[in-house]
Amino acid sequence: MEELVRRAALVGALLKARKETVAVCESSAGGLITAALLAVPGASAWVLGGMVIYTRQAWDALAGFQESQLRGARSSTEINAQVRADLIRERFRSSWGLGETGAAGPAGNRYGDPAGHVCLAVSGPGQGATTLRTGQAERLANMHAFTLAALDYFKQKIESIQ
Repeated sequence: MEELVRRAALVGALLKARKETVAVCESSAGGLITAALLAVPGASAWVLGGMVIYTRQAWDALAGFQESQLRGARSSTEINAQVRADLIRERFRSSWGLGETGAAGPAGNRYGDPAGHVCLAVSGPGQGATTLRTGQAERLANMHAFTLAALDYFKQKIESIQ
């Protein structure tokens, strides 16, 4: 966890300096991205919150959620990660939204993606999505790797905006 918090602190310093905020919508990382951000002292200045949407029932539980918002994108795709990032940014009215969806393991998902597959997306002044495959089947190791990747990708997006 220490490495996650160290990386989250780098993100936090950038957001604080820019007077910007973030909200997170994650799935296979299970809340670890949000936990890493919130573990940084002073996080309340730049983290507005997060949610874990892990199942179809979780999507359905969102007030006002419409199936069309998913744009036909299944879980574990860059489009789905982008929908998550856009949705959380809109719902929390944050400067940035960070979305994550994947397959932590030990097996792949029902769509054929292997364990260790994750899609990440950022919504805000700098947008984008990426896919990573760790090549590992160990669930906790993947959750950790997904969180590191999300924090690093988000940091790159923040730094790319002048």
